[in-house]
Amino acid sequence: MPELPEVEVTRRGVAPYLEGHAVQAVVMRRAGLRWPFPPDLERQLVGRTIVQTGRRGKYLLIGFEHGTLIIHLGMSGHLRVLAPGTPAQKHDHFDLEVDGVQGRRVLRMTDPRRFGAVLWHDAASGALGNHILLRGLGAEPLEGQFSGQLLYRRTRTRGAAIKQVLLAGDLVVGVGNIYCSESLFRAGINPKTPARRIGPARYDKLAQAIREILAAAIVQGGSTLRDFIGADGQSGYFQQTYFVYDRAGVPCRVCGAAVRQIRQGQRSTFYCINCQH
Repeated sequence: MPELPEVEVTRRGVAPYLEGHAVQAVVMRRAGLRWPFPPDLERQLVGRTIVQTGRRGKYLLIGFEHGTLIIHLGMSGHLRVLAPGTPAQKHDHFDLEVDGVQGRRVLRMTDPRRFGAVLWHDAASGALGNHILLRGLGAEPLEGQFSGQLLYRRTRTRGAAIKQVLLAGDLVVGVGNIYCSESLFRAGINPKTPARRIGPARYDKLAQAIREILAAAIVQGGSTLRDFIGADGQSGYFQQTYFVYDRAGVPCRVCGAAVRQIRQGQRSTFYCINCQH
């Protein structure tokens, strides 16, 4: 599944083609993806100018004066910027055609598994942050309110393993399985440690590790996940720098011990028993 870095890489890739440009056409090739497409989306968007793009967790936000288009890439989705008239393929489900400085461009969503979403939040319905998919999300890890103190304060009653707490999304958003494993390794924290047993100093290290890992992944174009490519058609290469993720049985890059793999919930966790305690 595309995680925060992949969504941010996508946002940065499509923003120059969208911001300040008017929508000329909306094409929906099926009734919906994970949820139905808004029935009046064409009427809402055609002729309207895109004011800005944003991101909340793993949700891409395309902002208009009268509302926001909310896009989630699901398990296998990606967005591409294409020339108008580019033939649609089997899994190309949604197009947003805009009139740019260099001519028209098509923002196309491809989603083979159809777990993604294209939804509309009307400004008349209230603040975007109150949307049902956004209102329960935790702090943005690359913004100022995120800190070790916040992690420490909000985990005093949480007995679940720190890996599971981070993945839940109500404490901090966008730290998915890959980047969670890598951040815990960098901070030297065993993923099985109960969240409430971690002290302030170690949470400071963890918060810093999360910021550094995510920032580095964005610079490197994200990770080459099975179905993810960027808006320019290129794959990320952060996976070349993994210390533990998907390296079960391989010697740790720091101490040489074999990286271990366990199951937590329904997800694989990778860690070094010597470096993380």
